[in-house]
Amino acid sequence: MEKKSIGNNAFLLPMPMVLVGSCKGGRPNFMAVAWVSRVNASPNAMCIAIGNKFTAEGIFENKEFSINIPSVDLIAQTDLMGLISGREYDKSKIFDIFYGSLKNAPMIRECPVTMECRLIESVRLEVDTLFIGEVRNVWSEDKYMTNGAPDITKVSPFCLSMPDNRYWSIGEEIGKAWHDGLELKEKLEKI
Repeated sequence: MEKKSIGNNAFLLPMPMVLVGSCKGGRPNFMAVAWVSRVNASPNAMCIAIGNKFTAEGIFENKEFSINIPSVDLIAQTDLMGLISGREYDKSKIFDIFYGSLKNAPMIRECPVTMECRLIESVRLEVDTLFIGEVRNVWSEDKYMTNGAPDITKVSPFCLSMPDNRYWSIGEEIGKAWHDGLELKEKLEKI
């Protein structure tokens, strides 16, 4: 089959859904975000991209934020965080909130995995701002972990696809990273 151009929209499939938390004027707030990625290994750093939102103002104000990974049973609450503005609603009333060592990075107790981040860099683009945060601490519960690390089958996160704007659960394991290509490497070395 021949490839054809379908424009310049960034179709990254899928995009993990998270809830980003910040405090604005002393009030905790959350928003749904799908533009999120780990961007450094040491120190551990995460990047989120968000527009000129109430949550972004809180990050600029306090230089702290949280990244909360919701499970599939929090789809409605996660979706609501993207439908309404913290300027008009106190979205923190939806969740049981807690704080770790960063006092302006509110985290959601109902989320299986939460991270508190200290802002180390922000990059303003034409429409959105990239916030890069050093992960200061990760929080979870034993019921979501296997061998001391979050287990994707227990966390049960979900993803967003665009432009159809649908949420998707995570499927089954299909391979092992840094392993399944070894046989091809051996074949390549013989060519």
